[in-house]
Amino acid sequence: MKIDINKFWDTNYYNNPTLTDRMIINAEKKLGVKLPETFLSLLKCQNGGYTKGFAFPMKTKTTWADNHIPVSELFGIVLDEKSDSGHNIMQSSYMTTEWDLPEKQVLLTGDGHWFITLDYRKSETPTIRWIDCECGEDIFVASSFDEFYEGLVSEDEFAID
Repeated sequence: MKIDINKFWDTNYYNNPTLTDRMIINAEKKLGVKLPETFLSLLKCQNGGYTKGFAFPMKTKTTWADNHIPVSELFGIVLDEKSDSGHNIMQSSYMTTEWDLPEKQVLLTGDGHWFITLDYRKSETPTIRWIDCECGEDIFVASSFDEFYEGLVSEDEFAID
């Protein structure tokens, strides 16, 4: 199910600034990657924050659940180094070191113990990975951001009665 981009976002809790083309160019230069267009389209609508509550169905069990991973937030792009935004892909390098993550990751969401990432280890076109730092999980999620986005469903589909 492809989610309408205008129905994806909830609040921009950290009040991340509106994303500009200049910010994208600077972010890609600092990160050393080309970010997926669909991801950037989402960020142009709202530059990170909480989503309306989504999940990605998984065939492989993770430490999160037997059948899905959460996408309740998505990080944006904040270039101001003084910002305390918790929704910021520009913290990927720091967090990679802090949590001993594999190199060439851009963090899309996560809480420090786990992350969903754009994985650039094998290609300039990233795959999506689930990485649980504490349990050593590094699991394939989707072959592209588009596949990931198009596979999102309401988190209510996994609610336990």
